[in-house]
Amino acid sequence: MGIQHFRLPDVGEGLVEAEIVSWKVKPGDTVKLNDTVVEIETAKSLVELPVPFAGTIAELLVPEGETVPVGTPIIAVQTDSAGDETPPADAGTEDLVPAIPEPDNGGRTAVLVGYGPRTTEAKRRPRKSAGLASAPAVEVPAPAPVPEPVVAKSNEPAGSVHVLAKPPVRKLAKDLGVDLSTVTATGPGGIITRADVEGHVEAPAPVVEVAPVVSGRGDTRVPVKGVQKVMAQAMVASAFTAPHVTEWITVDVSATMELVDRLKGDKAFRDLKVSPLLIVAKAVTLAARRTPVINAAWDEPAQEIVYKGAVNLGIAAATPRGLIVPNIKNADVLTLPELCAALNDLVATAREGKTQPADQAGGSFTITNVGVFGVDAGTPIINPGEAAILAFGAIRKQPWVVDDEIVPRWITTLALSFDHRLIDGEKGSTFLADVAGILEDPARALMF
Repeated sequence: MGIQHFRLPDVGEGLVEAEIVSWKVKPGDTVKLNDTVVEIETAKSLVELPVPFAGTIAELLVPEGETVPVGTPIIAVQTDSAGDETPPADAGTEDLVPAIPEPDNGGRTAVLVGYGPRTTEAKRRPRKSAGLASAPAVEVPAPAPVPEPVVAKSNEPAGSVHVLAKPPVRKLAKDLGVDLSTVTATGPGGIITRADVEGHVEAPAPVVEVAPVVSGRGDTRVPVKGVQKVMAQAMVASAFTAPHVTEWITVDVSATMELVDRLKGDKAFRDLKVSPLLIVAKAVTLAARRTPVINAAWDEPAQEIVYKGAVNLGIAAATPRGLIVPNIKNADVLTLPELCAALNDLVATAREGKTQPADQAGGSFTITNVGVFGVDAGTPIINPGEAAILAFGAIRKQPWVVDDEIVPRWITTLALSFDHRLIDGEKGSTFLADVAGILEDPARALMF
């Protein structure tokens, strides 16, 4: 029998780290090959990981809520055969960085089942116990004594008091603006734990009797990571790369609202949720036929405009973990019931946080439905790799002039932001007017 250490893999996104969100197993549980053992959050989505071998869970090596680099041992499984005896990340290494398997004497690199070999080298400090990672082992070793806490190197000046803390805890303290020298340690051997840092932030600040001052409530710092971090980087890159132009149009969508009511009673839409967003989505795919540059992209290195062969329609979705933009592949060839079903599935999956990276890749045009928040319109930022984005505002009953009479009508506002490098004012205006025209009179869809 032996211990196999399952290392955090690159799940096919080229990412370097992930957060352990929730464990699906506990020590003592029996697992089969490819059983789901953990849910992680990458920079793009939540992903469930299967274990690449069978056996009994010996230890969970990383707690929930901690972010670790790819290659870090995250779970130990006792199997029927001798396995990778590499110790956990915090067992006797100088800097507590997890070890990546080194090539063996034949020049081959040890890899995980189902995950290809690493293409980059990982540099780390030598182990205190030379040869520990590469020494072959056949049987499970006796439990090792708890290692003494390691003093991580810091930039503290000579003569200052060293604090004992692991690198992830130091990073947390830095993110939260906490001076570790002021934190009371409760870990074994005087090491500062994650809970110590978090408790220090939550604890009231000590009263220092100096000049009387008015003290407000303490600030709270939250690390930017995962989906939110990638979203922020993408929005900055888009806003300062593509020259944005935004146009607005206010539309009487009373006919669209009547169509939605009729579709709700149609048997083709049984068990489907029909909303005005469905008609907007269909209008976008139809209007893109007359203005195909709307469904294009600017290739800066090649200095080319790439006209996309299909409309992969993205729908911006606000989730508890940040904004994501999953897209419906080939939305332009779907029937209205098929498009409705695809929208329903996209929204439900996004709300559950289960949208996969493949569902977010390859988008060609995006709709952001700000109306669900009661907002009339805005100036949306183009999703990277696309040429335009449409903001769909709230639908409200308002006074409107019809045949020289003021009558109550359902009104909304559309706002189109587009990349002015490839879309000029005429093309942007034509597309926006076409979408508005279909919403104002859905029968116009027959013209496209």
